[in-house]
Amino acid sequence: MQQPIPLHEFKHVSPKDIENVAKSLKAKDSHEYDEIPTKVIKQSISYISSPLAHICNLMLSSDTFPTRLKFAEIKPLYKKGERMDISNYRPISLLPSFSKISEKIIFRRLIQHLEYNKILANEQFGFRSITSTDLASFHLISKILEALNNRLLVGGIFCDLRKAFDCVDHKILLEKMYQYGITGKGFKLITSYLQDRNQRIIMSSRSKL
Repeated sequence: MQQPIPLHEFKHVSPKDIENVAKSLKAKDSHEYDEIPTKVIKQSISYISSPLAHICNLMLSSDTFPTRLKFAEIKPLYKKGERMDISNYRPISLLPSFSKISEKIIFRRLIQHLEYNKILANEQFGFRSITSTDLASFHLISKILEALNNRLLVGGIFCDLRKAFDCVDHKILLEKMYQYGITGKGFKLITSYLQDRNQRIIMSSRSKL
């Protein structure tokens, strides 16, 4: 793989960029601690896209993710097993609507860098707009059938990591991002995003936990 082009800083956004991101959000009446549902943002985005673009550009130029957008509400979602066992609940992190817009702005600039430099492997099907689980299954089955038609033995190793997302080490993640060309202000912004986050747990009065 060729050496990726360093991404020193993220490109600034325009009000149109903000509007496109807002359109991609799901219209929900529910809200987090800021009491602003995404449905309201989508309906008023043409009026607030300019100030939101200004705020996002300040974030991008100062390489600092806003502190107020790093506060999350955690709601435990029951999965299976004994309801009194806390390990049988999956934590759902609910972020402010404006945080989702900022995250998508950063994500789109990251994915542009990764795709332009061909950093992601073709076998990476997750979290990419041009792929899907159906394509992953089709690719796997095609490889198996091709091998069987050539009278080859087929073997597979499948790993199901429990709470895989919670296992991500931020230090290792940042090291890998730097290795793949995310440097300068872009790197500092991602570091700021991951650091000093706060959260609180919201329990329903009807919860059996």
